[in-house]
Amino acid sequence: MKTSPGDLTQFTIPSNSCRLRVGVDRLDNAGTPEKPPEIEPNVSSPLADDIPVAQRESNDSAPKPRTNVALLVGSLAALGLVALAAGSFVALRLQNAPDTLATENPAQASPTDSPIASPTVSPTADTLLNHFAYTEAPQAELAPIVPDGSLKMRKAAAKAFRDMTAAAQREGVNLVPISGFRSLADQKYLYFDVKADRNQDATERAKVSAPPGYSEHHTGYAVDIGDGNTPALNLSPDFDKTSAYRWLKANANRYSFELSFPKGNRQGVSYEPWHWRYAGDIQSLKTFYKARGQK
Repeated sequence: MKTSPGDLTQFTIPSNSCRLRVGVDRLDNAGTPEKPPEIEPNVSSPLADDIPVAQRESNDSAPKPRTNVALLVGSLAALGLVALAAGSFVALRLQNAPDTLATENPAQASPTDSPIASPTVSPTADTLLNHFAYTEAPQAELAPIVPDGSLKMRKAAAKAFRDMTAAAQREGVNLVPISGFRSLADQKYLYFDVKADRNQDATERAKVSAPPGYSEHHTGYAVDIGDGNTPALNLSPDFDKTSAYRWLKANANRYSFELSFPKGNRQGVSYEPWHWRYAGDIQSLKTFYKARGQK
């Protein structure tokens, strides 16, 4: 009997074979049976050589992607180690950078290279009502600046002042010393007694006269100067209209004298065009310019 592929008439399905019936049902549902029914021995199964070459090669080369994945993971791990090493090197360089800069530029850290600044009231300074504290000059360090010896200054300052007044006299300018060194007792009278006579409060009086212990006159380097030709303007802000003041502005630095309280001074002391101080040796510079409150 001639049969065609897919013809099932040659097989007999036992009526009590539930298993085979289920298999037929699966064939109807899926289109391809999970396991073909038992067939006659004369129906041969496909040989291994009948499997397409492409399918055999793909099966044989299946392990290769695993090798590529392992290689990729290894490469990424190596790159990670290189990046970690580079990051550690950069961090170490940044940590040492400040020390290197300090070594290459030592001048930036040296406070002695800064220009000397004029005295300024600071929170750490020993000040009272905007005046700095000063030590009273020893009597042995004083020398007269007038013939009768009633007014004195420290020896170096006294000599410079005498030289300055002589030079001004040669030009027709009469520089008259009004006050030089003042003791603590002298300053006590000028501050407290005059304050009481003028009915001034402490702050108001401090604008024109320092409390005892806080006056530049204690140092022996300060002097009040008047104009012998126009005495009416002495100890007045209008002293800056005199020939004596104009000469001082033009020449006082030649003799190491400077104006202590110019207009708008940072100490907040009233403008005193008559009050000058000597800053011509190391001791006077330390007295007026060395930072207060620092050891």
